[in-house]
Amino acid sequence: MGKIALLFAMILLPALSMAMTPEPVSTAPVSKELKKQLLGTPVYIQIFKEERTLELYGKIGNEYRLLDTYRICNFSGGLGPKRREGDFKSPEGFYNVKLNQLKPDSRFYRAINIGFPNQYDRNQGYSGNYLMIHGDCKSIGCYAMTNAYMDEIFTYVNAALRNGQQDISISIYPFRMTDSNMQRHRYSTYASFWQQLQPGYAYFAKYHQPPMVNVASGKYVMNSSPAPVLASPEAASRSFLALSKAE
Repeated sequence: MGKIALLFAMILLPALSMAMTPEPVSTAPVSKELKKQLLGTPVYIQIFKEERTLELYGKIGNEYRLLDTYRICNFSGGLGPKRREGDFKSPEGFYNVKLNQLKPDSRFYRAINIGFPNQYDRNQGYSGNYLMIHGDCKSIGCYAMTNAYMDEIFTYVNAALRNGQQDISISIYPFRMTDSNMQRHRYSTYASFWQQLQPGYAYFAKYHQPPMVNVASGKYVMNSSPAPVLASPEAASRSFLALSKAE
């Protein structure tokens, strides 16, 4: 009887472990030398409120790799999306930044307007203006960084847009959206909203590409698999070279 039980355990345990979603493993940023070389490459930003973290990614080949992690100096209003002007909350959701949303001479040192309200926010009737990532370490609804951090983030965003990236995706999450964190916050007022955000987090963790996000019927919807990349031999060669340098 004991041998039979052991046999079933050997069969079932691998299946159970495959069904469980693993916790993410933190990735080390690229080397300082490679980071300098990547100035002008397309970039992507993730923000995590609870962890007070902004992550800047750069494109190497067909994947986005972590360039650096920056501690958020200040944000306001706690967890949950911004809903109305004057609630002092910092936004959550999926935003896009174009060149005209950069402000190099902000009174908060330098600033990036994240584009709140986006289509989702407008569909919900949310209001507010001039929600930024900026310097000066002061926040009334914005994500405030130290001036030194803001200088570096702004430099990479500005270089990417001036080098041909049409717009930069910024994904703003209340926390790292692992299954365990979602379970921990399952009774929150915002739980149903956060369930709309989690697929974007999971998509990037799996494919190392920013999620393609749309709004349908007043909800966030996104791609489930990456689009095929068709590259010329020259582009493929450059991608291989970049990936080789990144190791």
